[in-house]
Amino acid sequence: MTSRVHNFTGGPSTLPLPVLQRIQEEFLDFQGIGASIVEISHRTPQFEGVRAETEAMIKELMELPPNYKVLFAVGGGVMQMAMAPMNLIATRPARKAAFVHTGIFTGRAISEASKYGTAVVAASGEESGFTKIPAVDASMVDEDASYLHIALNNTVHGTQFRTMPQANGIPLVGDATSEILSRKIDVSPFGMIFAGFQKNLGVVGLSLVVVREDLLGHAVKETPKWMDCAILDETDSMPSTTNPFTIYVCNLVLHWLKEQGGVAAIEPINVQKAARLYGVIDKTDFYVGHAHPDSRSNMNVTFNMATPELEEKFVVEAEAQGLYSLKGHRELGGIRASIYNALPMEWVEALASFMEEFERRNG
Repeated sequence: MTSRVHNFTGGPSTLPLPVLQRIQEEFLDFQGIGASIVEISHRTPQFEGVRAETEAMIKELMELPPNYKVLFAVGGGVMQMAMAPMNLIATRPARKAAFVHTGIFTGRAISEASKYGTAVVAASGEESGFTKIPAVDASMVDEDASYLHIALNNTVHGTQFRTMPQANGIPLVGDATSEILSRKIDVSPFGMIFAGFQKNLGVVGLSLVVVREDLLGHAVKETPKWMDCAILDETDSMPSTTNPFTIYVCNLVLHWLKEQGGVAAIEPINVQKAARLYGVIDKTDFYVGHAHPDSRSNMNVTFNMATPELEEKFVVEAEAQGLYSLKGHRELGGIRASIYNALPMEWVEALASFMEEFERRNG
C-alpha cells in the first residue's frame, strides 16, 4: 500500500481503500459461486440481489420521494446529455429545452438537445469566462420549455450551484456527475438527475438516472430502445446486457458511504476539505483561484499561478511528493485538485502543506 499515491484526478476518481480491498478479495470468487463478478450473467439471482440493493441504497441516500425511479443507463454523463432530451423534450408541445450555460458540459448538452427540438439559453456564464454561476430568475425561463438543464458542478472550471434556480414549475434536469451524493439536495424541483458513476459512485461504465415517473413515456421516436427511460424502468435497467461489475462497485461505494454516516456526514467533510485549499489560495496572490468565490466548487478546486512554466513545475514537484494528477483540464489549463467523497482529509492536508512550501520556495 505504500506505493499508492494521493490521487486528485478529475475522474475516473480515487475509490475508498476498503472498497478496493473488498474487490480484490472477491474478484476471483463472487459470493462463493466459484466465478468472478465479471464472468457471471446479469440475469443471475446473485447479481439481481446486488442490483436491487444498489437501487434501494440510492433511494435511501438521496432521500428520494416514491414517485422517482432509479435507472442504470449505458454510457457516462455525456451519453445522458443526449438521453435527457430524447426522453423529456417532447413532454410539452413546443419541444423546447432551456439551459443555464456554465461551461463545456452544458455546451455539449445544448448541442445534443438541438437535434430533437429547440435549445434556448436562459442564462450564461460565458461573459465571465465561466468563472461564475450566472443569476437565474424564473422570468428568464421560457414558459413553454419542457425542462431547464443545469450542471450542478463543473469539473473544468471548478464552479458549483449553491442554490438551485427557480423555473416556475418547469422541471429541472440536473447533471450531477461530479457531485452526486456529496451534499444534500432537494430533488423535488427536478424531473431528472443524472450522473456518470466514475466520480462519487464507482467506476466508468454506467450512469445513474433518477427520473420522475410522470415524465416517463414521452421519448421521441428516434430514441434507441436502451436509452428510453420507460423501457429501462420496465426492464429493471436491463433491456440488454448491463455491466454487473460497475453496479457491484457502486454497491460497495454506497455501503462505504453509509458507514461514514451518509450524505449528511460527508457534506461537512467535503466543505472542510475545500475550505482548507481555498484558504491557502486566498492567503496571498501567489495562487489565483479560477472560480469566483461565490461560485466555488467543493469537488474541484481550480487555480493558476503567474506562468505556465511555474504551473508545470508545481505539477512535477507535486507528483514527486506522491500528489498525483493535479494538472488542470486540457480546456482550461492551470491546476485542478478534485476532492471527491472518497478522498480523505489527510490527502488534502498533504496538498495544502505542499502548496504552502512551494510558495515559500518560489514566491
